[in-house]
Amino acid sequence: MVKTAPRLPDGTPFPTLYYLTHPALVAAVSRLESAGVMREMSERLQQDSELAAAYRRAHEAYLAERDAIESLGTTFSGGGMPDRVKCLHVLVAHSLAKGPGVNPIGDEALAMLVDDPSLDGVLDKGVWRR
Repeated sequence: MVKTAPRLPDGTPFPTLYYLTHPALVAAVSRLESAGVMREMSERLQQDSELAAAYRRAHEAYLAERDAIESLGTTFSGGGMPDRVKCLHVLVAHSLAKGPGVNPIGDEALAMLVDDPSLDGVLDKGVWRR
């Protein structure tokens, strides 16, 4: 996982702060996306007000952290926050960077991956097991 600057060297806004970089983890999250998990999570956001509120708090924390580095004057954070799930890679990276309890969707995706044998030695599975 890497944390990026809010602007490219030429000044172009680059609003996504966290990116997943470990090849095995990128592949595992891609498999979740291919399985339709994002659609299911987005639907749950529309139905579960507590989940939606927690996800909005994750979005606000993400914006505050990025704006503390440099404000871009936008409310775009990343991964589809706060209303939908667009990129699990960003959300998982956010969860890994901040730890459990900050981004409920990223946490949930990580919990889905704890038994993936391709991630042995990659994740602290005790942290993400639900």
